[in-house]
Parts: sequence; C-alpha cells; structure tokens
Amino acid sequence: MFQFKQFTIRQDRTAMKVGTDGVLLGAWANVQRAQSILDIGTGTGLIALMAAQRNTHARIEAIEIEPNAFQQAKENSAASPWANRINITNVALQNYYPPITFDCIICNPPFFTQSTSSPDQCRNLARHNDTLPYNELILHVCRLLQPDGQFHVILPATDAEKFIAQALFSGLYPLHITKIYPTPNKAAKRILIQFAPQYHQCTEDYLTLEVTHHQYTKEYMTLTKDFYLNF
Repeated sequence: MFQFKQFTIRQDRTAMKVGTDGVLLGAWANVQRAQSILDIGTGTGLIALMAAQRNTHARIEAIEIEPNAFQQAKENSAASPWANRINITNVALQNYYPPITFDCIICNPPFFTQSTSSPDQCRNLARHNDTLPYNELILHVCRLLQPDGQFHVILPATDAEKFIAQALFSGLYPLHITKIYPTPNKAAKRILIQFAPQYHQCTEDYLTLEVTHHQYTKEYMTLTKDFYLNF
C-alpha cells in the first residue's frame, strides 16, 4: 500500500507498483483546464487519481488491459474522494471506442522492447510494449484527442527522438519537453513531453530529482508536494 496525502494506492494485485515515472507525469501534465481526461494504461489508477485531485471538475476515464490491475484500480478509485468522477474500463486501447473524445490524454506507456521477458505475464503486459507499440499508441491518441486537446507522455530519454518523429508524422507536435535527470552528474533518464495537434513553438526545460541519494531537489519537491506525505 502506498499512502499519498489525499488518497491511498493498494497495489498487492498489480505487477507494476507506484513509481517515480507515474508520479512525475501525474504532477507535471497540464490537466487543470481539461473537461475530459483519458488515462491510458492506468495500472493502479495512480495518474487518474492525481488528475482528479488536481482538477476538481473534469470527468476522468481510465483504461487498463490487465484484469488484476483493472480490479485494483477500481478499488483505489472507489476508495478515493473522487469516485463519482472516475470511470475505469478493462479494455485494450486498440479496442476502446468511447462516445466522446478527450481534451487531455495522459499515458505512462510500457516501453521495454528488447529486455528479457519476465515469467510473470502480468508484469510483461505492464512493462513491455508488445501490446502497445509506440506507433499504435500515437495512432489511437490521434483518434481520441480533440482538435484543441493535449497529449502527455513520459518516455526513456533514449526513445524520445524516435517517438517525436513518429508523432510528427501523425500530426502531433511537441509543445513542452522536460528532461528528467536523476542527479546533477548523471545523464537524463526520462523525458516528459506534451503534444498537441497544432504546431506551436516548443519550450524545453529540465528537472533534477536528487542532489544526492534521498536528498531531493527543491524543484522536485515543489512539483510533487501536493502528493507525497514527506514533502
């Protein structure tokens, strides 16, 4: 169980536990003005719950392909203060055809492509992009995103250039890029990217997580202070 300031994540039946990637994306994504939010691959429901905390009026849809994670996300949502605004569906993105489109889409996608598969098939679904390769993610985001909407994603730094190229080919343009550095002396490991269907000048910045081990930077603490208990 992972306790945040305003909600609790139970994760005993899910393959992928609460991690820094999800918290970063949930705290960073531009959700405040959205009326309709879609969380693709919600896992425990973390990002959907963070979006509900940050946006007090939006209707939030979350989809999850893995049945155990889906049930746990429903449990976490039902126990939260925002249960009446969150709907979670057990479906693959490729088969998801809701009656609406969304002005905000968020995804912390599976991104391992060549690493050794785990014997745990649930963990494979959560970690490996066999069921949701980047080109298919982009294709369906374009289908589900409103013309003036925004799409937010977190990626390994090594995948960002390829992902942006594929997104541009499909008509999604980067608006804002934040490079995530583990410490000041290490290379960027993750990239947060905000996309839109219209071209705008892209802004870039960076965020460092720790000064030294478990000594977090002021910037990271400021970004996530509404969620982590010890911040």
